[in-house]
Amino acid sequence: MGEQVAEADSQHPFWPRDLSIPDYVPNDRSMTEILTFLFSVSGALLLGTWALTGQEVARGRLSAARRLALCWFAVCGFIHGVIEGWFSLYYSSIASDQSFLSQLWKEYSKGDSRYIIADNFTVCMETVTAVMWGPLSVWTVLAFLYQRPNRFVLQLIVSLGQLYGAVLYFYTEHRDGYVHSQPGHPVYFWFYFIFMNLLWITIPLLLIHDAWNQLSAAQALSDRTAASPKTKGE
Repeated sequence: MGEQVAEADSQHPFWPRDLSIPDYVPNDRSMTEILTFLFSVSGALLLGTWALTGQEVARGRLSAARRLALCWFAVCGFIHGVIEGWFSLYYSSIASDQSFLSQLWKEYSKGDSRYIIADNFTVCMETVTAVMWGPLSVWTVLAFLYQRPNRFVLQLIVSLGQLYGAVLYFYTEHRDGYVHSQPGHPVYFWFYFIFMNLLWITIPLLLIHDAWNQLSAAQALSDRTAASPKTKGE
């Protein structure tokens, strides 16, 4: 009887293979459908933001690099706020739910089963990401479009938060021995787990460096301006 229960629990595509998910219901949508939705919406946001940021702003036109950065923040707003927001709300029922976004998470969980079992770290990290970095990513886009003085502060805060979350995401799984994904699988391990999450390390690092330079230059100018009356008085 015990062997039959164990066998039933293993009828899922997640790792480790002996993971018990008694309420799991297989997706009725294919990987192609799910990935097409994800990349279609992300692509539409990229194109829409690129077109929007090509318009004249308060201090002229934005550079191509700045426009690409805003495209990134627009996509982050969607992924953090909607997709990860869904997980933070419905993590306890995703294994059995057949809503489209739940199926998306079941598909992604083939690369990291911590999501299908609602691992404590994953739930906490994704909730913070959805509540904080989703809205702040949208605010960052608006701040650059309207040339708000806090725009690089927002870029720095969001990018630091993303980098910190991604480092913890990889490091906790490293300490677990990478047991939550099929080792070496070209899609589930290398694309879902490694590549898709590595973006939230490499791009935030570039944006942190950019914000550092911009804020340092602004502070240097402020320091020179503050010191100039003293020099003039002498």
